[in-house]
Amino acid sequence: MEMAEETIVSLVPDDEGKQKFRKCDQISFYRRQTLGPNLQYRACLDTLVLTERGARVELEPDCGVRLILSLSASDETVRVQIDELQPIRTRYSVPDVLTKEPVGEPLRVAKETRDLVSLTWGEKQYQVRVWACPFRLEVLCGEEAMVTFNSRDKLHFDTLQDRPSAEPGQRQQDDSSLWQETWREFVDIKANGPSSVGADLCLHGYNHVYGLPEHADSLKLSDTRHGEPYRLYNLDVFAYDLHSRLGLYGSVPLVLAHKTNQSIGVFWLNTSETLVDVQYNPQETESTLLFTRRRVPPQTDLRWLSESGLIDCMVLLGPSPSQVMSQYAQLTGYQALPPLFSLGYHQCRWNYEDEADVKAVDAGFDHHNIPYDVIWLDIEHTDGKRYFTWDPVCFPDPVSLQRHLEDRKRKLVVINDPHIKVDPDWSLYCEARDGGHFVKDREGQIYQGSCWPGDSNYLDFSSPATRAWYSQRFALERYSGSTSSLFVWNDMNEPSVFGGPEQTMPKDAMHHGGWEHRELHNLYGFHQHMATVQGLITRSGGLERPFALSRSFFAGSQRLGAVWTGDNVASWDYLKISIPMILSLSLAGISFCGADVGGFVKDPDPELLVRWYQAGALTPFFRGHAAMNTKRREPWLFGDQVTSAIRCVIQQRYLLLPYWYTLFHQAHTAGLPPLRPLWVEFPADQDTFTVDHQYMIGRDWMHRKRHLIIMSYRPGPVEPQHCFQKCWDDLLKMQKKKRNAIMCKSFIPGELYLDDGHSFRYRDRREFILRRFSLRSDQNSCVVLTGYQDVPVKFLFDEARHMLTLEDLNVGLGKDWDIKIL
Repeated sequence: MEMAEETIVSLVPDDEGKQKFRKCDQISFYRRQTLGPNLQYRACLDTLVLTERGARVELEPDCGVRLILSLSASDETVRVQIDELQPIRTRYSVPDVLTKEPVGEPLRVAKETRDLVSLTWGEKQYQVRVWACPFRLEVLCGEEAMVTFNSRDKLHFDTLQDRPSAEPGQRQQDDSSLWQETWREFVDIKANGPSSVGADLCLHGYNHVYGLPEHADSLKLSDTRHGEPYRLYNLDVFAYDLHSRLGLYGSVPLVLAHKTNQSIGVFWLNTSETLVDVQYNPQETESTLLFTRRRVPPQTDLRWLSESGLIDCMVLLGPSPSQVMSQYAQLTGYQALPPLFSLGYHQCRWNYEDEADVKAVDAGFDHHNIPYDVIWLDIEHTDGKRYFTWDPVCFPDPVSLQRHLEDRKRKLVVINDPHIKVDPDWSLYCEARDGGHFVKDREGQIYQGSCWPGDSNYLDFSSPATRAWYSQRFALERYSGSTSSLFVWNDMNEPSVFGGPEQTMPKDAMHHGGWEHRELHNLYGFHQHMATVQGLITRSGGLERPFALSRSFFAGSQRLGAVWTGDNVASWDYLKISIPMILSLSLAGISFCGADVGGFVKDPDPELLVRWYQAGALTPFFRGHAAMNTKRREPWLFGDQVTSAIRCVIQQRYLLLPYWYTLFHQAHTAGLPPLRPLWVEFPADQDTFTVDHQYMIGRDWMHRKRHLIIMSYRPGPVEPQHCFQKCWDDLLKMQKKKRNAIMCKSFIPGELYLDDGHSFRYRDRREFILRRFSLRSDQNSCVVLTGYQDVPVKFLFDEARHMLTLEDLNVGLGKDWDIKIL
């Protein structure tokens, strides 16, 4: 489906007619690494030392400075870290992403020759083999190589140096490409000189790899040898191009590889700008000199290139898809268990105009019998784009507004961005300035950029003190007009800087600890999200679960809350691409994700709007949102037929809330995302490996594909087997909301998790219910559900639909019970 030719006008001031984002050939560290020459390294096996929980060995290049490789391994993860042996300065090491340092097992030498050493551990299922010259590091299962590190000699490590000074009477050597970089009118001064790192890995036997969000592209990663690499560099990209490998709002440097009998993962822990090249080499038949032919197994070559930092690469050993996801969750954290209300429907717009407008929209949902849980306010609710404030004319009594919503068991979410309006008469600005909470420029002055308020300073969330200060702003006594039913939306936190290089902060800006922005760019939004969540938890005294949505993210953001896919467009193509984008996020651990229903930019026609509601209701985060220059699109504004269709979809979402909540409990405890590509549930079925517009919601109980979602992305009539309503019918087959049969239909067989839906009591006091439902048959294939008491039960049997409904069951979820049908 081609996009309409209507021009999309950017909402960012002075944003038209410019090349806003760089291509890979405009990035100096990428050019240097790919054009070479690359040093060849050898492993000095005589320097090998077995430590308490790993090993170390020195790497020597054919010229230059020695490196030190640290290795740790367990039956779940192999970790390779590389640094300079004797650096002149400490390199940036990523904080806060890993929930704990992975603990390796004691290693032992299984084999040693002049050319190699093999190390094993535990039950000897896995081993690591280090080859001396050229240096290679293989991860093997038995004698079969799974991954080879540095298989093509692409290991790259710029050693830190002091800038050379010219001899008296001589001109300084022209090395501008190493010590500064110019793009358009922007000059990036590299105070520490070149510091990029890179490595290649061969994934043996694999021809399907996934991950690396966030990109508007297919679920299976594309071969990049004839195009742009995948770029991981958090950027504010308005109405982003489709089928593009340009980095969007967040980055997760995780790749998952899958074949019929095994899955593995590769996690590259680096928060500087990173590019990833992917090359597939399918199975081939090769001729030898004797004219015999042999099969060459497939492989996928990955090449990681980062602007700075260390090499810190973790191989997740699987071997099943669910084990890889669990291993990743053990490293970076499990999905936060969201409050139940946040799994309902959210209504948002830039902007609802005033308190009367909010109340009118709220009443409209009641009048049209459409359930919803949360209404949102964008930047116009503030006093002149000053966050933590309210417009005194449009929102004069925000507490009363929140009480009004709370009486209806609804919540309010407000936006809070990382830029702070420069206003010496504003107490919050002065407090942040005087407390040293702003990012500085390369000259040591407070960095000033531009965003929605105009001239703005940016909070330095890399500083623990700044995060603590910011968290404290959410206290009820400090955030005037707030109540405990107010939650938060972090936007523009890539960070977005109007008129900045690639519309973000200069890489030579300075953060806490003297680190340049280039070192931690992809972590900026993660740290704001962290500070927001900590503020909301502190506000409740540690009793209540927070809800915070963030546009920017990194590995580990799943333990903080929700994300969404940013500034999408109201078109069928954007609806279609939202599914692989959400699946990619889910594979990377960020389960609580979704796309703006209806498209943020432009106006959807009624058919597209209904289809998007149907799609959004089958994704974890379900929010309708629209830009300020679009027409209003509350569900009842398009006629009775559209209203009825949207009402049905949202009501069905609420019927499934216990199921969604149970799936999030599984994500919270086992690392399994609610939305799963087909290959995750059917790992031996090669036909599923490239499917990215069908997916499973939860587990495939009894291999019936009961929760298989098939979508249609075209306007007009579609075949019944492909249309949404059939998916709804197959998934639910329920009509009445209060029948006990609904619960059984949703959870037989399967699990049901329940708690109070809002507090941490499930964690601190173990106050929850987790029940398992099962079906079993006797020898005559009759369904048997046995009860403790002989109690007559009302039932209805729909012969045409083969559905039995049991009514008025006097059973509780807190006790064991069986039902027998004879």
